[in-house]
Order: sequence, then C-alpha cells, then structure tokens
Amino acid sequence: MRRLIETGLRKPPAPHSWAIEANGTLQSVHVPIRPDGSIETGDTARQAEVTLGDLRATLEAAGASLDDVTLVQLYLTSLEHKPAVDAVYRRFFKEPYPVRACVAVSGLPTPGTVIELISTAVLPR
Repeated sequence: MRRLIETGLRKPPAPHSWAIEANGTLQSVHVPIRPDGSIETGDTARQAEVTLGDLRATLEAAGASLDDVTLVQLYLTSLEHKPAVDAVYRRFFKEPYPVRACVAVSGLPTPGTVIELISTAVLPR
C-alpha cells in the first residue's frame, strides 16, 4: 500500500507525487523548488543546494535522514554542471555515499532548471 508523504510543497502540475512510501521504502523526486513554490533558476550550485535541501526536508517528513538514502539518480541538462553538483552533494552526503547515476538530458520539464533528482531511501523501523 502506498502512503503519500506530505512534503509541504505545492502539488505538482504534472500527474505525480513528490514522495511516496511503500513497504518501508521511500521514493521521491526533487527539482530546485522552494517551499513557497517558486523555482530556483540561479547557478548550478544554488539549484543543487535547493534540490538537495528539498530532499533532506522530504526525508525528515518521512521520519528518515540523508543517511537512509540508498540510491540517487541525477538528471542534468549538461555534464558541465556535474562538478558544481558534486561539490554541493559532498556537503549533504557522507561516505559511504548512496549508489548514484548521473545522466545528461536535453531538457527538463521545469523551465530554467538544470537538475532533477530521484531518490530511494529505506525508512528506519
């Protein structure tokens, strides 16, 4: 059975949820959206900070932390953004890092953004 995790963010305009828990596993998607619903379209590092901050807030809403994340899938509009994202990522996660994939895409659905992140976390019992 799926359980919606209330993230405090506005309901997305597309037909999806920000975070769902099922059988002790949390699946969530993150873009550089601020709690007030505005989109961060600044430089890559700032977008990564907002995106990872949203991930942290979502995990906390589900009773978890960044230490519970097992998989991160990053989508970047160019691999040129990867060094800036990696620098921010290292401030949020500690070793051993979650398994991670990083894919360059031609565009993202949220205008002005360069990053989208999908994560999987195992919730503490």
